[in-house]
This record gives sequence, structure tokens and C-alpha cells, in this order.
Amino acid sequence: MANIKDIAKMAGVSVTTVSRVINNYPYVSAEKAEAVRQAMKKCNYQRNINAVHLSKGKTFLVGVVVPFSNHPYFGLLIEGIANAALNNNYKLVLIQTNYEEVKEIEALTMLKDKQIDALIICSRICDWRVIEEFIEYGPIVLCEDAREKNISSTFVDHYKSFSAALNYLHQKGHSRIGYCIGRQSGTNSEQRDAAYKDFLKKNSLTYNPDFIFSGCFNFEDGEKVVTDLVQMKDRPTALLVTSDQVAAGILTCCKEHGIFIPEDLAIMGFDNQPISKVMHITTLEIPLVEVGRKLFFQAMDGETVSHEEIAVELIERETV
Repeated sequence: MANIKDIAKMAGVSVTTVSRVINNYPYVSAEKAEAVRQAMKKCNYQRNINAVHLSKGKTFLVGVVVPFSNHPYFGLLIEGIANAALNNNYKLVLIQTNYEEVKEIEALTMLKDKQIDALIICSRICDWRVIEEFIEYGPIVLCEDAREKNISSTFVDHYKSFSAALNYLHQKGHSRIGYCIGRQSGTNSEQRDAAYKDFLKKNSLTYNPDFIFSGCFNFEDGEKVVTDLVQMKDRPTALLVTSDQVAAGILTCCKEHGIFIPEDLAIMGFDNQPISKVMHITTLEIPLVEVGRKLFFQAMDGETVSHEEIAVELIERETV
């Protein structure tokens, strides 16, 4: 395969002139430019885009880490990131981790090796110690509360939002309140757990570990929650569910088991995804597309560490 020196020799010009023609720089005569183009055509020359990016110090690629690519929550985040990337001539490299630490480290290593210009982690599995080892290699942005860290973030204060949701259910007359969560580790989950325990203490309510359901990510997981509920003698009268998908699964399965909503069980979701609108689920709205957009621009502003809290809004419907 011909290289830039071969093209210069065939066209009878300097390597600098060939480089200027390839990169559309000015100050090349029409005659020399045409000679270079003819030589390139004759040799079927294709420029090495990786070399071009290396010379410019940019790849125009942004890595996006998600645990699951088929979950509506992460789909909306990706939509916001992708729209902003498209408008700014960037492309995305999507890395699905399934919450496997080794996969997240591979994404961080891509940043270290300059295969991407920045990395957005939508849900983290690695310990902070691991993340901090890679900060020097380029911008890393997190979708969680990282205000105490030297790393940018756009986030929801899950302690604050969870507390507000619990107080709302309590004001509706519920004292036996449980909650459903995806995973028990991670900053967001820790904030929710702290809010729940503080709520119980504040209202002199008893902590019941059976009222906490983990491993709840999808519609089918909601069915599993109801399977556990129907076997409980003293079950909660309200559930705060951290995913509208799971809330929809619970609602559907409750109907099959003769559990009336909200008379027997009040259900409150999170995110205000389309399914919550269709099924009239009371929820807390998080503008996920806008969150994704903000994450992208924080990734682009790699010189500045910033933290932006996103407000949530209560959407009252029929399940509480």
C-alpha cells in the first residue's frame, strides 16, 4: 500500500504538499493539488484516520459505560448523550459491563491508551480507588453524586429524593413502607438506604429487612416481588420502587393475585418513563435525556471539575 512519501514522489512534489492536499489546507497551487489527487487515485491511497487523529491529539470518540444497553433508563441517558455528541461532531463508543469490574477497567484503559477522548460512566461498579488511578489520563464523568471527589458529575441527590418520596407515602397514611432497588452497592443505593433508615428513626417505625427487595431491574423482577409479597403475613402497604419498569411489573402481577392498587398496596416509581404514563403509576420524574446531554458537555469541558444536581418532580397518578 502506497504511503505519503510514495504519493509525493509520483506527483513530483514535497511530502508537505501532499499532507496539505490530504488535509484540505490552503496555499497549494491547483496544478500541484491535481497532481497529488491523480497520484492518490492511481495508487488507491486511503489516508490513515487513526494517524490523523493521533497528529491532532483527538479521536472525536467518547466512551459511554452502561451496565445494560437494553434498559429504558440507560437508553434515555444514551439518547441525551448521543444527541449532544451528534451536534458536536463526536461519535460514541458504547461499553456494556453487566456490572463486571473487569469490563469497566477495560473502558478506563481505553481512555488511558487515548482510544477515546473522554469517558462517561452511567453506573459505576469499580471502587473509587480504581477510578482515581485513571483521572490523569483524561476526562471521566459520572452519573452519581461525586461532589466530594475531584471528578465531574451530573446527579440526582437520592437521599433527598428518597426522603421526599417516603414522606409523601407517610402523609398518605402509610407506615409499613418497603422499597425495591436494583443493587445494594453503589453511591445511589447507599444514599437511598441511609434515607430509609433515617425516615424510620424519625417516625419511630420498625426496620423490617423483608420489606427491602433487591435485584430489581426489569418488568419480570416486579413479578418476583409480588411472589414474595403474597407469602408474607405482615406485608408492606406501600412500595417505593426505583424503576418504573419494575413498578409496572408489580402492578400487573398484583392484579393477577387480587391485590388492589392502591387500596391494598400503594406503588410509587422512579424516572417517569413512558410505561408509567401508560399504566398511570405515581412516580418521581428524572429528566434523563437532559442528564445525558449535561454529562456529554461535562466530558467535553475536561479542564474543569463541575457538579450539577438535577431536581426531581413528583408526578401524582393513580397508584398511591
